[in-house]
Amino acid sequence: MEMQVNRFKAKIAAQQAQIGLWLSLGNPYSAEICAGAGFDWVLIDGEHTPNDLQTILAQLQALAAYPDTHPIARLPMGHGHVGEMLIKQYLDIGVQTLLIPMVETPEHAAAIVRAARYPQDGGGGGIRGMAGARASRWGRIASYAKEANNEVCLLLQAESRSALENLDYIASTEGVDGIFIGPADLSASLGHVGDPGHPDVQAAIADAFLRVTKAGKAVGILAPGEATARQYLAMGATFVAVGLDTNLLVRATSELVAKFKHAERGLGVSSTY
Repeated sequence: MEMQVNRFKAKIAAQQAQIGLWLSLGNPYSAEICAGAGFDWVLIDGEHTPNDLQTILAQLQALAAYPDTHPIARLPMGHGHVGEMLIKQYLDIGVQTLLIPMVETPEHAAAIVRAARYPQDGGGGGIRGMAGARASRWGRIASYAKEANNEVCLLLQAESRSALENLDYIASTEGVDGIFIGPADLSASLGHVGDPGHPDVQAAIADAFLRVTKAGKAVGILAPGEATARQYLAMGATFVAVGLDTNLLVRATSELVAKFKHAERGLGVSSTY
């Protein structure tokens, strides 16, 4: 068997816009429905959902039938010994592209890169443990340990004031493929809780886009509103999540029931993300 090429990594490196969807339901059935829509990528969220390794694995298996939709997984954390363990486990079950939340320093970024890489000839490169797991098709991809480092894609989240202060150094870290701006946590860190559209937050996002692009890395963001998503794409965002499965379900079910029941209540969809 041959190593699977990470086409998402190649496309964002070439600055080809990739449109994605956030998966928060933790279910392979709904994940497959969403993949069938034709998104370039989907994000299985392990941070703010009830996902665990078993549910993420099940979704990866369901998504394997849709090779044009690239699965990304977000870890609950990526720092320290727990972060190193989770990075290893996510990669071993076959995730090629990882999104790591709350990265605030270049030291954090460098440690994440080391955790995601196998040691190479001479012992350098990384600290990822060797295993015959799903990622290597249990050893059937003979070249996996030699080629995996080149196909792993690391996306780091900048979502705090500290992260913005260190952004140039984080983005310049060798082995980092992209920076994902987290508007909700960033707005809170900047003193505008629940208001990612605040002018101060939007100005910080625009500045971050420029700095990440200057470092030669791809920039991504979550923007469930069409106008905002198109704005970010025009500003140079390379990978943009244009919706969340949970928000789509909330909105569609609320709109449907409103057609038959004259309840005087709003749709209840959060404006934060």
